Amino acid sequence: MANTVATVEHSAAPAAEHGGEGGLFGAPFFISLAMVVIIVGLIWKKVPDAIGKALDSKIDVIRQQLAEAETLRKDAEALKTEYEKKAKAADKEAASIVERARHEADTIVAQAKENAEALVERRQRIAEDKIAAEERAAVDKLRATAADAAREAAARIIRERVDAKADEALVGDAIKSISGR
Repeated sequence: MANTVATVEHSAAPAAEHGGEGGLFGAPFFISLAMVVIIVGLIWKKVPDAIGKALDSKIDVIRQQLAEAETLRKDAEALKTEYEKKAKAADKEAASIVERARHEADTIVAQAKENAEALVERRQRIAEDKIAAEERAAVDKLRATAADAAREAAARIIRERVDAKADEALVGDAIKSISGR
């Protein structure tokens, strides 16, 4: 294999035509000059004032938002306080309702006991009255049965022992006792 070598020569003449690297009007000079022009243009157009005004307006907006947030926070605290008061009032009302309900329940229980006792007493009286009525009916029936038995016994005795002569004597005695009155 053969080695090939290429050589390139540089001449110093073209660099001198363009001002060279160390010249006054080189690329860095023009870049610096453009930057200075842009900065002066910005200052001349009052861009920093515009940026300041934009920042000031943004600060004002943020201040307003903070003030609004503070107002909302105060409103929220006021609502929280109000609802806490309402919750306490509701708790007190609930306790009052429970107490009234207990009182009413006690009253109802006492009334029910009283009514039950009165009902038991009334039914006991009715039962006693029925028992007394049954006793009277039984006594009356017993008396009627005894009277019937006595009448039949008397009639049988009279039939067996009384004849016409004794009949006359009985009638005479009855007449005497009636006239003696």
